[in-house]
Amino acid sequence: MKLSVTPDVFKLAQVFTISRGSRTEARVLTVRIDDGGFTGWGECVPYARYGETLESVTAEIEGLNLPISREVLQSALPAGAARNAVDCALWDLAAKRAGKPVWQLAGLAAPLPEITAYTLSLDTPDKMRAQAAQNAFRPLLKTKLGGGPQDVARIEAVRAGAPDARIIVDANEGWTPELYGDLAPVLLALGVEMVEQPLPAGEDDALLDLARPLPVCADESCHDRASLAALRGKYDIVNIKLDKTGGLTEALALRDAALAEGYKVMVGCMVGSSLAMAPAVLVAQGAAFTDLDGPLLLAEDRDPPLYFDDDGVHPAESALWG
Repeated sequence: MKLSVTPDVFKLAQVFTISRGSRTEARVLTVRIDDGGFTGWGECVPYARYGETLESVTAEIEGLNLPISREVLQSALPAGAARNAVDCALWDLAAKRAGKPVWQLAGLAAPLPEITAYTLSLDTPDKMRAQAAQNAFRPLLKTKLGGGPQDVARIEAVRAGAPDARIIVDANEGWTPELYGDLAPVLLALGVEMVEQPLPAGEDDALLDLARPLPVCADESCHDRASLAALRGKYDIVNIKLDKTGGLTEALALRDAALAEGYKVMVGCMVGSSLAMAPAVLVAQGAAFTDLDGPLLLAEDRDPPLYFDDDGVHPAESALWG
C-alpha cells in the first residue's frame, strides 16, 4: 500500500465571505492510496478554526503506519480533516477492489438526488439582495450573517430578492444570546427555518436557558459522536461535515446516533471540490437540510464533477468516487 498527499487549489467563481474573513480560492489536500492494483482517493479541507493547516494535516497523514484499514484508522487519527481524506480514500479503494459502489459496501439504500442549499456570501444588504435575485430559482438559500446591526436588513434583502425560496441562516458563532432573542421572531416572520451556530462553541451553555422558537443547529459545537452529550438541551439540529467527523465512517455513525437521540440532521461541507462532496451525498440521504454546494461556488472542479439539476445534487459517478 502506497499513500500520497498533494495540495490542490480551486479558484472560486467569486469572493466568498463569512464573518471570519474572505477567500478567493479553495485550498484542499488530495490523498491517493494505491494497493498495486487499484487507487482510491479522497479530499479534505484543513480548517484554521480547528487549528488545522495544509502542513499540519499533511504531516498527520504522512505519519500513518501502512498498510492501514478503516477500522485501525479510527483510532490512529483524531476526528478531523486528515482522517477524513484517508477514510474516504479507503472507501473508494474498497469499492474499486470489490467492483461495487460504496453505498452497497456500507449497507445503505441506493442514493438519490438531494436538494442542496446554495450559500450567499456575507455582504451589504443591497449586494445580498442582488445575490439572492440571481439565485432566486434555487429552492433553498443559506445566508451568511455577521452578528452586526445589519443582519435583519440582510435577511429582509434576501427575502426581497428571492421571495419564493426557503431560507436558512448561518451566524458562524457571531451572535449573543440577546441578539438571538431579538432576531428570532423577525427571522421567523421572514420565513427563515433555522440558524446554524449562533453562539460561540465554547459559550453555548447559554442556549440551555433560551427559548428556541427559531430552531438552532450545532455546527462548530458538533464534530463526532463524542460531541452529542454536550449538545443536549441546547440544539435541535446537528450539522454533519466529513472534515469534522474524520470521514464517511464516523459521519454515518454520527447520523444514526443523532437521529436516535431525537436531533434533526443537516449535512454540510467546507468549500471544496466534487471529490469532497461525493461521500457526503451518501450521508445526506433523507437529511432535514443538505448543504453540499461547494462545487457550485467554484470556477473549476474535478473531472468528472458532481451533477446538479432541479432535483439537487446527484450521487457521484464511479469515475469520480465510490
